[in-house]
Amino acid sequence: MSETRHTKCLIIGSGPAGYTAGVYASRAMLEPILVQGIEPGGQLTTTTEVENWPGDTEVQGPDLMVRMQDHAKAMGCEIIGDIITELDVEARPFVARGDSGATYTADSVILATGARAKWLGLPSEEAYKGFGVSACATCDGFFYRGEEIVVVGGGNTAVEEALFLTNFASKVTLIHRRDTLRAEQILQNRLFKHPKIETLWFHELQEVLGEDAPKGVTGIRVKNTQTGETRDIPCKGVFIAIGHAPASELVKGKLDMHHGDYVKVEPGSTRTSIPGIFAAGDLTDHVYRQAVTSAGMGCMAALDAEKFIAELES
Repeated sequence: MSETRHTKCLIIGSGPAGYTAGVYASRAMLEPILVQGIEPGGQLTTTTEVENWPGDTEVQGPDLMVRMQDHAKAMGCEIIGDIITELDVEARPFVARGDSGATYTADSVILATGARAKWLGLPSEEAYKGFGVSACATCDGFFYRGEEIVVVGGGNTAVEEALFLTNFASKVTLIHRRDTLRAEQILQNRLFKHPKIETLWFHELQEVLGEDAPKGVTGIRVKNTQTGETRDIPCKGVFIAIGHAPASELVKGKLDMHHGDYVKVEPGSTRTSIPGIFAAGDLTDHVYRQAVTSAGMGCMAALDAEKFIAELES
């Protein structure tokens, strides 16, 4: 396919931010085109039970994303299974090129490419993702009430996750490969004072241990970084908290960024450093990173784009 398509609003990304932007942009008669990207539905497609989506006591992550996709489509949003590999933001109309060979031109662009949790890359970690291995305490901590769990990391993310998880777990073990944390001092003070948290210094995760009937984590194997000795620690949940990486490669060097390549937007808006380019969801949010906040920003981005287009046309 080598066709060229034009739209008033091109939405790049298909998580809660992208699909919500699709709903609102459609209602604003912008006739949006949404290009789903490499992971249609985003991070929620790898999450099982979701219990913090308003209106649903419990919903499966993939099911929620299918519902949001269907909603956007029903409103009139055209959804295309393509991957944007290049975006020219130097002049309007903006030009995006897809992996399929298609070219998309747009009067406005909403970036909703999200962020990805950083992982250690262990085969056993991959095998138990969603079955005891997680990268989001606020998403999955509730499932480990009364259980012993482990957090891996040494920065703000790890300490915040460990503290949050004490609301549910009987014990939280924080594993760090050094003997000092990178987290802010106030967070460290809270961590060290908490009776439920034990810190295991100079250790790194070697393997996640588990069973398959039913599938779930039973423990971890760690290695002492100084002596090389290994030991097993029983636990039901393993939270990898070594940070998140925004999927901002498409606009790196083209838009203003901060906090480790998160796209910077004007306070109280989704406007980026280039008029007509808007950003929503985890791509720009280094603080909350929740589905509901991403959806809210998707709404904001569509309304900002509607206003931008109206001013262009007038």
